[in-house]
Amino acid sequence: MSSSDYLATVRDLSNRIVQAQRPIRILDAIKWGPEVKEAFFRQGCRELPAVDRDYYLAQNPLDFDPASKRAELHQIERDISRTLGQLNPLSALMRRICREYATVVRMLESRGTDEFGILSEELYGSASDVFHAGDPSLADLGKDMEGTLVNLLGNVSMHEEEKDIPAAQAVDMLNERLLRVFPNAGIRVLLDDRMTADAAAGSDYLKIRGDAVFNELDIDVLEVHEGWIHLGTTLNGNAQPWCTFMGKGPPSSTTTQEGLAVLTEILTMRSSPTRLYRLINRVRSITLAEDGANFLEVFDYLRTMGVAADDAYTVAVRIFRGSTPEGHPFNKDLAYMRGFVQTFNYLRLAMSEGKLQTLPLLFCGKITLEDIKTYELLRNEGVVIDPPFIPPHFADLKGLASWMSFSRFITGLNFDQLEADYGSLL
Repeated sequence: MSSSDYLATVRDLSNRIVQAQRPIRILDAIKWGPEVKEAFFRQGCRELPAVDRDYYLAQNPLDFDPASKRAELHQIERDISRTLGQLNPLSALMRRICREYATVVRMLESRGTDEFGILSEELYGSASDVFHAGDPSLADLGKDMEGTLVNLLGNVSMHEEEKDIPAAQAVDMLNERLLRVFPNAGIRVLLDDRMTADAAAGSDYLKIRGDAVFNELDIDVLEVHEGWIHLGTTLNGNAQPWCTFMGKGPPSSTTTQEGLAVLTEILTMRSSPTRLYRLINRVRSITLAEDGANFLEVFDYLRTMGVAADDAYTVAVRIFRGSTPEGHPFNKDLAYMRGFVQTFNYLRLAMSEGKLQTLPLLFCGKITLEDIKTYELLRNEGVVIDPPFIPPHFADLKGLASWMSFSRFITGLNFDQLEADYGSLL
């Protein structure tokens, strides 16, 4: 097969993956409607929401036939093997993505059953997972950071400004900011009254819920998290001439995507303890649910930690959506903290060893960190192109490199000894 024929084959197979995944919309398929919230609060927040398998089938019917979709994905996987080979690194990557989407289909078929949580854990991991052999788990990270953040948030200096920016004004502000960042990309920020989340990024748009209210810090976070990272990597992925599947994010890319987004919030000083506390609440809630807590018990726990009733409900729904109020959790929200730790450690190691050549590849599309060497190989072969857009703090690494140069030494210091030495100064 000639080089041009090979690239054409890669593009054809990539386009088939993109087309096959198009109707698979995880969050739409597992959402709980506003009537569930209304009933929960009307009953004094003391009864489990009435969500079961029949609820999903009636309220969120799938836009595809699961058996046909699994067969389609299997056929694409077989065609990849037949045309690109078994041992080709790109073939292995694309076949794995097909299998991931097939697992997603199985997960959505099993909404409202125990199987949903098992498949969710297969796709997104568990709070009991450790980062490295002998290291703490995600659950340990959640518990440790919860205590630190509670202490911080007790200080008046950590209190955030009142949320007084209505959604329509937030749309105008973000449109102006993202137009500067992506001047010719056709990015639009839109109001959407049907959303449950405050904001969500699509292929070339950012949607804001019509009744949401923000402060300046929220706008800053949305700009870098949803704009620079989620929209930026989508645009970069869509610019790939051959590997068009890189514009779409399979579950395995979620950890790296959300990790990059949280890392960017922190590196650009856009984050805050309040923001991190919200993310840690999700880890803690998934940990509780994995240990057998039901929706009401997770909600009550969050309330005892000072979380407002509306926010506690929102977090609890994020954890149990797709499942039942007494079922296994939906583990996607582990991606934020897991991804932050993984991408930070990768960045730290790359800086300490002076190996910076792969860092731009983190932004070339919806990639998974574990595949970075494969993407480097594909870039060297001309199958993958460098990302047209790189966030400013990565486009010029000098300042970041200076800061990270101290990281390995500082993180090696014994914190217990630091507490003993510096405690008298506080």
